[in-house]
Amino acid sequence: MDKAAAFRQTISNPVKLRLFMLRSLPMAYLAGLRVASITPEHATVTVPFKYLTKNPFRSIYFACLSMAAEMASGVLAMMHIQGAGVPVSMLVVGMEADFTKKAVGLIAFTSTNGHEIEEAIAESRATGEGRTVVCTSTGLDLQGDVVATFRITWSFRAKKNRSEAQQ
Repeated sequence: MDKAAAFRQTISNPVKLRLFMLRSLPMAYLAGLRVASITPEHATVTVPFKYLTKNPFRSIYFACLSMAAEMASGVLAMMHIQGAGVPVSMLVVGMEADFTKKAVGLIAFTSTNGHEIEEAIAESRATGEGRTVVCTSTGLDLQGDVVATFRITWSFRAKKNRSEAQQ
């Protein structure tokens, strides 16, 4: 099994995902984010409406929505980095959002930019230069209505190994 598939299997296991989030993303853990599905092309992350995610207007706080949107594209990036075989740094360098409906209930954010992320990582490995990808995460409520759309700009840069850095 390749490293990307192993990562998908780990992140799809609810217990392992919760342990990962508790260690690396404690606010995502507290908010109740879950990876609903992940393939090489897309990932879906859910955020529930509950006491810790609500705002005074009886909807999900925008920061919790952005956390789920970022995680949908972020797990895709992490999976492709695992499969790259070389260390690659990743960083959010920009974000835009449109909110179209009050977010109540369970909201599912889906990012379908797996192919673009994979290409950017490969280009960075080949050139040694950083690459950016604008990932779109669309949030749907249980009725299938769009509640928010996030455009998150990720930067990827293949890390140089120590022998290259010393030259």
